[in-house]
Amino acid sequence: MSDVLAVAEHRRGNLRDVSFELVTAGAELAGDGDLHLAIIGGDVDAFAEELSLDGVDAIHTIAEGDEFNHDVYVQAVTALYEELGPDYVLMGNTVNGLDYAPAVAEGLGIPLVTDAIGLENDGSLVVTREMYASKVESTVEVDADNAAVTIRSAEWEPTEAAGEPAIEAFDFELDESRVRSRVAGFEEVGGGDVDITDADVLVSVGRGIEEEENLELVQNLADALGATLSSSRPIVDNGWLPKDRQVGQSGKVVTPKFYIAVGISGAVQHVAGMKGAENIVAINTDPDAPIFDIADYGIVGDLFDVVPELIEQFE
Repeated sequence: MSDVLAVAEHRRGNLRDVSFELVTAGAELAGDGDLHLAIIGGDVDAFAEELSLDGVDAIHTIAEGDEFNHDVYVQAVTALYEELGPDYVLMGNTVNGLDYAPAVAEGLGIPLVTDAIGLENDGSLVVTREMYASKVESTVEVDADNAAVTIRSAEWEPTEAAGEPAIEAFDFELDESRVRSRVAGFEEVGGGDVDITDADVLVSVGRGIEEEENLELVQNLADALGATLSSSRPIVDNGWLPKDRQVGQSGKVVTPKFYIAVGISGAVQHVAGMKGAENIVAINTDPDAPIFDIADYGIVGDLFDVVPELIEQFE
């Protein structure tokens, strides 16, 4: 039994998926203990309503700013930790989480374990992580009573069941002199025409496409499905698609309703970025390709034969 403080994440007026995954991970880690959820900045009341989920015992809202700010988050999480005295602090292993988590852990004098894909608490905290481009799993036993942990996105199912947590505003004295930066705005990178993390359907292409001019065929399939085009790393390395279209450990983690992998073998680095999809469809000539190990539906065949047939059917 442990008390856990999880810190929700939001961006541009919307809660990030990892916030709902943190509820699942936090409830599992807390067991019979209490799960506290912190919401810092933005429309805290609306976010609190969305995050009133099963497993959450209390939500603490902190109305400071609209967007993520390192200095505000460090002060707010530290103050709330000192007020509640939880055993563990959970944050997302995201751009934001990795920005402030080390400062929080350092300030509190507690160990930090990043990129967790599994958590166990049987008298002591044991964190499962992946190493060597996800080829090896390792376990880290934390030799301390308290710790901070960041969890990898898409490793826990998001909690959806409603709950009735207590919701209260947490007031603390923000030291404005220590807030040395402000969010001036957002700028999309790598072309910025789409955000593949928001897509419900992704058609992803790999090295099996052979030539850049063949991308048009897969784009036509995506258009027929009303889907977004994404890719594995070789396509981006070749300069055929921008970096913001890359799925995988060195790209983006995606959790669409449908993920259609066209000519992708299923290297562990790519799988790490898409295994959380609700439905996975794989098209590959190799029946032993690793992608079929995680696919819900598989088509063994030449993509240059299969994709035109699919386009015809969907059109």
